[in-house]
Amino acid sequence: MSFSYQSTLTTQQKLRSTQPPPPVFQGLPPEIYDCILRHLAVFHKEPASMSCETCHSRDLCALALVDRTWDRAVRPRLYGRIHIIGNDWPAHTKKFKMKAGVRLKLLRRTLRERKVLSQHVREVKVPRLQTDGEAVEAKTLDLVASIVMACPNLEKLVGFYPVYGHNFDRLTHALSTRSYLKEHMWMIGENPSITERSLKQLPPGLMDLEQTESFLHFHARWRSLSTLFLCSQKHGVLERDVFVQCLHRLPALRHLCISNFDMDDFDDVTLQSLPSLESLRLQDLEGVTFWGLSEFSRTKSAKGITQLSLVNLDITYLSAISNILLHLTSLQRFTLIQESSPEVAVGDLVFQPVIASQQLRYLHWDVLVPGSANDNLASSIRAGGFPSLRTLRAPSDFDGQLQMVCRPRAQVVLPSDKYSKAYRASAESDSSGLARTLFTARKLAQKRIEDARNAVKFKVVIEEEGVVQEVFDIQGFMGTIGSQISYNLEPDVPGSDNALIDFPDLISGSKEVTPRDGCTGMWNASHPAGKKWWNHTERYRYRPVDLQRFF
Repeated sequence: MSFSYQSTLTTQQKLRSTQPPPPVFQGLPPEIYDCILRHLAVFHKEPASMSCETCHSRDLCALALVDRTWDRAVRPRLYGRIHIIGNDWPAHTKKFKMKAGVRLKLLRRTLRERKVLSQHVREVKVPRLQTDGEAVEAKTLDLVASIVMACPNLEKLVGFYPVYGHNFDRLTHALSTRSYLKEHMWMIGENPSITERSLKQLPPGLMDLEQTESFLHFHARWRSLSTLFLCSQKHGVLERDVFVQCLHRLPALRHLCISNFDMDDFDDVTLQSLPSLESLRLQDLEGVTFWGLSEFSRTKSAKGITQLSLVNLDITYLSAISNILLHLTSLQRFTLIQESSPEVAVGDLVFQPVIASQQLRYLHWDVLVPGSANDNLASSIRAGGFPSLRTLRAPSDFDGQLQMVCRPRAQVVLPSDKYSKAYRASAESDSSGLARTLFTARKLAQKRIEDARNAVKFKVVIEEEGVVQEVFDIQGFMGTIGSQISYNLEPDVPGSDNALIDFPDLISGSKEVTPRDGCTGMWNASHPAGKKWWNHTERYRYRPVDLQRFF
């Protein structure tokens, strides 16, 4: 009996030893998978990467095929943010007998057949199927609308902003049904019936009842919408009452941009009716005056604003800016861009600091035409008016007054400047002193640094018993020692020559439609599977533009 018992134990031990070891990743917590996938996304999507969205999606698909654990980890990443970039694969267009939109139709089929996958979709980027200035075809709108309807939890539709001309289209209707939508951009276009009525009567009343009710109804389900852009394209009309009712129907609205509307649509009275916000950008609004901005800064709804951008409003008096900075006690970032210089009103008493803010940390100050505005700002900084300011961006600081109050820098120009178009143009002719470009601003700032460096600022004389032994010359510098303000001349969008991000940075699709030096997967050509693995149609290396940069 003893021998039989020992033999049985030995057999069981042998059977256990022959079983394959468990997979390495089987016992790892989900956080490890997330960390690996985050690093993979950084590798493919960082600005200096040679990869693209197609390569990233291909690697995610390969990981999902490893086992079920990897499939569960990869699925939210693969379908959470769907970015379809560039042209379709020629073999696909030939197979499905379509010129474009093949991947969109395949995506729609997948989301409709597998509802589990459609639940993960939060963001969709559709490819540009038309060049700049070309109208979007109705069948394209319908195709994108069908994809939106297949994503019940959609939060963002990125990079596709068709013009809305107060006529029904399926895409606008589809977006209006997405109750989890968090951001939306209205590009209001011209409507023939409204244009015809404007020739016979004055506003209000240019929009008929059906157009008004339809536009307001689109916002009924957007209880989670936090970011809204309202932009007029080609004389688009959106009347005052519609503005007020629309904005007050969005309980979660925190970030608002209003651009390029006529004074009959948006003026000082409409400005006072804005709801409570955190970020606000007002751009190219001829109906907004310095008086309206001063009054708005005193309203209760303006107290919570932390980011404010005033672009091309032509503020006449510096007192309006002073009131804004004084009354907006939560303001952290302030942007002012205009051509004329805001001046001190005749007869006003001037005390230093002229303008001040105790909590402002970032200031973009761009006044193109020289005046006293830059001098007043520099004097206010010296007088301690901005104790919390850490970053100052001034592309139109032609005389260097604002650079002088900032922390000294050894170099302002970027290594990429010598490869820019502006550099080649400046080699042929002298750049204008009033050019509003970052290349010109960096060039002038660097020249001031080198001129100060070549000049002797101090002399150190060493004497012994009244006899001069040595004299040391200490070169100068451009800036103020001890200043906590950094002088910044870098753009919001990497590679751009314009400091501030603008709508062409979002809606322009020329690089995507006709890519130059795009990604073909060549960076992974050493893969042992060969060309069939790494090769794909040349596509633009798309980098998402966060709408929060507008503020």
